[in-house]
Amino acid sequence: MWIGEAYLKEAIMSSNWYVIQVERRKEEEIAAICRKQIARDILIDSFVPKYKRLRKYKGKWHQEEDILFSGYVFLISDYIDDVFQELKKIPDLTKLLGNFGDYISSLYEEEVNFLQTFSNDYVVDISSGYIEGDNIIIIDGPLIGYEGRIKKIDRHKRLAYLEVKMFDQFTLVKVGLEVVSKNKNKI
Repeated sequence: MWIGEAYLKEAIMSSNWYVIQVERRKEEEIAAICRKQIARDILIDSFVPKYKRLRKYKGKWHQEEDILFSGYVFLISDYIDDVFQELKKIPDLTKLLGNFGDYISSLYEEEVNFLQTFSNDYVVDISSGYIEGDNIIIIDGPLIGYEGRIKKIDRHKRLAYLEVKMFDQFTLVKVGLEVVSKNKNKI
């Protein structure tokens, strides 16, 4: 059954989001298996959030994508009990987060809102900014408004370490950050 793009966007916005823990480096494989083996009428989407970053090799900077939450696959469904039964048939799953026996907890609304507003099609773009004194000023990208959550900047690797609340706890995630100068006057 084909689901129209408008319907899919509405379903993603209004449905519950869940997380399964999987073996690292198997995230994409498991997400693809979920999309293939679980019926679309009970599983709206299965995905692995990513972030764009710059990496230097062979003397040039290359844009790449890395996994935002290593070891996790995200699911969108309003029929999690049915999805859970189907997940039992898929190898290499560790566990469904928030599974408390008879009750399966979805991500909190604030966690879903963060992922929806911070990423575009589940991919976080590279931000750019400058350093002024001890402060980072973001001038472009999804980090605008999140400057207070930046805990560390690695200018050589062009990364920012951002503290976010996910899985009902605070965790550090890496996102791409291009620091264009250490002083606004040099831009």
